Amino acid sequence: MSGGSTGERPFTDIITSIRYWIIHSITIPTLFLSGWLFVSTGLAYDVFGTPRPDEYFTQDRQQIPIINERFNASEELSNL
Repeated sequence: MSGGSTGERPFTDIITSIRYWIIHSITIPTLFLSGWLFVSTGLAYDVFGTPRPDEYFTQDRQQIPIINERFNASEELSNL
């Protein structure tokens, strides 16, 4: 261990490793697919409590639902 060596594995060894590419060729597409399913099934709207795109404007309410008072937000939402 001399001359600035940290004792860690060199980055080029990691990138050229077959094990690295096997692991990442599975995990990266899996993360992308799970994120896409999370949003496309509508589960993201349910988990975070945001309205779905077709719920912003209803037949009864056509104005923009803007909250003016942060501490009275629940009262303002009930009035909308």
